[in-house]
Amino acid sequence: DQEFAEACVRRRVVYHGKMVDFRADRIRLPNGMLAQREFMDHPGAVGVLPLLPGGLVVMVRQYRYPVAETTYEIPAGKLAKGENPLSCVRRELREETGYTARSIKPLMQYWPTPAFANELLHLYVARDLKPGRMSPDEDEFLTAEAIPVKRAIGWVFSGRIRDSKTVISLLACRALGLALP
Repeated sequence: DQEFAEACVRRRVVYHGKMVDFRADRIRLPNGMLAQREFMDHPGAVGVLPLLPGGLVVMVRQYRYPVAETTYEIPAGKLAKGENPLSCVRRELREETGYTARSIKPLMQYWPTPAFANELLHLYVARDLKPGRMSPDEDEFLTAEAIPVKRAIGWVFSGRIRDSKTVISLLACRALGLALP
């Protein structure tokens, strides 16, 4: 829709971080006026819903500093520059859970917060899992736990799970009937 398109007049990085950058770009609005758009510049990420037989999902339990809580989430990670999302999924699944998968299929892609970030999240479903040894990053302290999918979906509605990639993956799993015991 070109009638709504905004054009960048000046790109400005206001903070360059290890994982993301923050920008404050000067833009031209469709009516010709100038404005500023502040947002997080993100390389993208992946999330994977690892399904085990018997209606179980492998979830990661870890402390998240920004929300000051321990969360249950699907395994996930940020894409390295130029990295293929499927390669990232395989790496993150192994690092965070120890599992490898014979079958990994795309579920969907979405923008978690397009009003202030350009992150694109690629979601996958992994099956036919083989256990192995976890190898989290040196700054990651987490456990991998097999949880009944029905319980995890209940946690979505009770507010125990509030992470968007996990909520979306679990509800898609239920809607598509992917994890029947």
